[in-house]
Amino acid sequence: MISYKPFYDTLFKKDMTEYELIFKHGISSNTLYRMKKGEAITTKTLDTLCFILDCAVSDIIEYQPPT
Repeated sequence: MISYKPFYDTLFKKDMTEYELIFKHGISSNTLYRMKKGEAITTKTLDTLCFILDCAVSDIIEYQPPT
């Protein structure tokens, strides 16, 4: 299972809000909703988030094996 927990940690470290991602950088609110629900996002979106946050993919997603 893919987890977006690192994304929220990175967002906090970069002192950025979801509001800022939506209105300043054009990230879809639906994308953030999908991430909150643990649903899939595209690699293009991952690339965009990495660019905006100046971080690696591992700072946005992580793999958590099923228990």
